[in-house]
Amino acid sequence: MSGWTTLKNLVKGEIKQREEEGCNVEGFYERFEKIGEDEKQLMSFYNELACLEISKDFPFYEPIELEEIRKSRDAGTRKFNISESEDQLKDRFNGAWLGRSIGCALGKPIEYGDYMGGSNGRPGWKNVELWFKGANAWPISNYAPTTSTAKEEFGLNISMESKDSLLENIKFMETDDDIRYTVLGLKLLEEKGLDWDSWDLGKFWLENLPYQMLCTAEIQAYLNFSTITNHSEVKPDNWKEQINWVRTHINPYREWIGAQIRVDGYAYGAAGNPELAAELAYKDAAFSHVKNGVYGAMFFSAVISAAFVEKDIDKLIEIGLSQIPNNSRLYHDLKKAIKIGKEAKDQLELADNVYEAFKHYHCVHTNNNAALCVASLVFAKGDFEKAITTAVMGWDTDCNGATVGSIMGALVGAKNIPEKWSKPLNDTLYSAILGFHPIAISECAQRSYNVFNKIRNSSSNRLI
Repeated sequence: MSGWTTLKNLVKGEIKQREEEGCNVEGFYERFEKIGEDEKQLMSFYNELACLEISKDFPFYEPIELEEIRKSRDAGTRKFNISESEDQLKDRFNGAWLGRSIGCALGKPIEYGDYMGGSNGRPGWKNVELWFKGANAWPISNYAPTTSTAKEEFGLNISMESKDSLLENIKFMETDDDIRYTVLGLKLLEEKGLDWDSWDLGKFWLENLPYQMLCTAEIQAYLNFSTITNHSEVKPDNWKEQINWVRTHINPYREWIGAQIRVDGYAYGAAGNPELAAELAYKDAAFSHVKNGVYGAMFFSAVISAAFVEKDIDKLIEIGLSQIPNNSRLYHDLKKAIKIGKEAKDQLELADNVYEAFKHYHCVHTNNNAALCVASLVFAKGDFEKAITTAVMGWDTDCNGATVGSIMGALVGAKNIPEKWSKPLNDTLYSAILGFHPIAISECAQRSYNVFNKIRNSSSNRLI
């Protein structure tokens, strides 16, 4: 069952995915080129790929079960005591929602092929620089301008599907998957609290998230889950076995960025409790992703949660790393990203070095985008604007801007976000989710604060 693209493209993507997971795919690319469009042949080839074992010399250990993940992680801060006043905390919740919206809006118009995958031999980050320079807007200090001489000089364009996020037009946070999932995380915690699992998440998606709003891994898992449920409201006894099929079957996107952008609503509800935030992220991510796709979600959920209390960027990143396996690809990639961020003299050097280190990944893979986010955070040293404007230097621009904006917004609070970034949004977002279209950003923040208080008062020191 195909979804995001043709079956043939999905099977081709599976070769790359299996290779990255540590399997020997020698000869598979050549064999694939000889296969036509026949579904039976493609599925036979796919099933052969699915049965490949990870090579014994694969140097990484990447478990999928939460218990095994926790056994293979570093020691770290699991929970904070929160001492700030109600007003101070509310400002951080407002800052997190506002920062996520700002970063997303900054990156949306450049979430376009020229900037994600590059063009004419130039990497995406270089095209970002050229567009803003061509508009006399470099270094980036505001939303993306509508026009630039880079269009005529270099053949660059921006996404007109995101015209409501352009500097000349912006009046609200327009609908986007990075915002929809944050809204859905809030809604799920409001309705179910901590009492849900991956089955409940799948049912929640079917009820609240139209198919046409999904991408890549989410579409494939959605289709697979629909096949499993057959409209049943009762979780099958063998769900633990079936979930692995749901998240992996014809889903070569299972380590891409999708799960990483879904965690913010959970992290806000678990503010100051990175252990709980990572666990909530795990339950969500494991519906559609595996391994590094899940680890990215857990890492950032923990970092966002901790940012409500901890203000030291290095310590925040350590807290995130302490929630994922310390011999995973993501762990090692993020360690490298930290070094790049610390050594970079400016944004362009950082972007170039991150690109060269991680260009072997697809432009919407978890690892390279997470690396850019981490390098940006380290480089910015607590500066909100510097962090978000560095994070949008290529690859999945709106996702990275949103993630870094969320972290920095929680860290500095809404009152410390420059007005030139916050005012154009007019405290309004459109999510395309019923009841949240439109809604005040500040109302979302207040509702996340209410969820946080409910969880804090009911769960005490208990983890789910």
